[in-house]
Amino acid sequence: MIKNIALSGLNATDNPAPGYPVAKSLKEDYSLIGLSYDPNEPADYFENIFQKIYLMPYPSLGFNELKTRLETIKRDTDIELIIPNLDAELPLYIKYQEELEQMGIKTFLPTMEHFELRDKSQLTNLSKKLNIKHPKTIEVSSVKELEEACEELSFPVMVKGNYYKAYKAHNIKSAIEYFYKISSEWGFPLLVQETIEGEEINLVGLGDGKGHLVGAVSIKKLTTTELGKIWTGITIEHKELMQTAKDFVEQTNWRGAFELECMACQDGLYIIEINPRFPAWVYFATAVGVNLPQMLVKLASGEDVKENIDFPDGKLYVRYTDEFITDFSKFSKLITTKEL
Repeated sequence: MIKNIALSGLNATDNPAPGYPVAKSLKEDYSLIGLSYDPNEPADYFENIFQKIYLMPYPSLGFNELKTRLETIKRDTDIELIIPNLDAELPLYIKYQEELEQMGIKTFLPTMEHFELRDKSQLTNLSKKLNIKHPKTIEVSSVKELEEACEELSFPVMVKGNYYKAYKAHNIKSAIEYFYKISSEWGFPLLVQETIEGEEINLVGLGDGKGHLVGAVSIKKLTTTELGKIWTGITIEHKELMQTAKDFVEQTNWRGAFELECMACQDGLYIIEINPRFPAWVYFATAVGVNLPQMLVKLASGEDVKENIDFPDGKLYVRYTDEFITDFSKFSKLITTKEL
């Protein structure tokens, strides 16, 4: 039975990562190790959640750097399972699942083939297989291609990074501004997508790797941050969205967590993105009775998990900011020793 779990994504600002909500879902039953990429990530200092924090090498440095770091962490803490929660690190963990298994570290992730199926640049093809609409999307790698895409789609358009960030541009000046803003941080390609007007509805789910959706919760976003992160939301029953999740898992044999981002419009449901991990609002699902991170741990342990897609309608989610005070010596120690 798994007891020691490492997880990443510890940013808990107004642009939160999923790691802290996942940790809150697991803290009562497991010993948690935080994997951080930045000593400024707030959850680095939540001692009531994490037994220890380790600074990690950036995914761009490759698997050898990651393996060396994980070998040290394994010796220190005997981690048995890693739950990576950031898009940028997932390809590395997915590609080297067998090597991690040989180190005694389990994961519960999709194959690289399945991971690439739901890539933003490939989503048009997948949406056809799922029989669901998808906004017209054009891949761009230069300002000229950006201008041509904007002309073809007409403003307003969404300018998106392939991993993170999405902005609505109302004219070519703002589109170019967002083009440089995203590409300077996340590289190329970028995506230009037609804007779909409607209600934003999302679903967080968990696939067992055998074509079965074992858990899911759907919500409607009421208010969001500038970057589209949920600020308030409400649980909803939406049969078409739930069926889309079942179809996605069945057709891809998806293994692990995922999030469907959709727009409910007058002419039907549009799929906007499929994120290959838990979203930052996953604790909402836990709080209404569907603890998906715990179900993932049990699946990774080889345990049978009973399907749970039943949750109360009309529960309200409210995100808020708070303050936390600690000693600066902890920040210094994390920088110098790379662990806390």
